Amino acid sequence: MSVKIIQGVLILFLSIIAIAFLFMGRMEIAVLFMTLLFVLTNTFRYKQMKERGMDREAKWMKAMAIIFAILFFVVLGTIFI
Repeated sequence: MSVKIIQGVLILFLSIIAIAFLFMGRMEIAVLFMTLLFVLTNTFRYKQMKERGMDREAKWMKAMAIIFAILFFVVLGTIFI
């Protein structure tokens, strides 16, 4: 399978899970999966921009991915504490 297909399926899977938890009324779990979704999409954008030679934009996407990764663990910590 192509890497892009795997990325697309993973993003679709996380989106469906986030929407399902949103409809079930579990907002904290939905936000957790949304932050993970943002980490993945920003990481994929970073790699794509880096390949195209857009270094400044790639650096921005990398920073956004790191911020959302930190927020993922913050949300995870608030759920289980």
